[in-house]
Amino acid sequence: MADPSSRLDPELKARLLQEARTPWRGLRRALWLALFASAAVGAATMALRASSGGVVPLSDLGIQGLALLISGALLWWDRNRDSAES
Repeated sequence: MADPSSRLDPELKARLLQEARTPWRGLRRALWLALFASAAVGAATMALRASSGGVVPLSDLGIQGLALLISGALLWWDRNRDSAES
């Protein structure tokens, strides 16, 4: 009897193996993107407040900058590395 996995389309098999190696990648990437967008909106809001003459505490600016840096690093770290290796 033939091996059932040999009847799978090679592209489908490759996608399934990739998903098994990195489960929930799409959901994680959506979360990292949402966090990055939120941090960017917060940073833009602070920049607009500062440009209009408002007071922006340095601690708030530091927290927002750190959130932007961490969420950007998470996006970069969870990138698809297969295309870079080919």
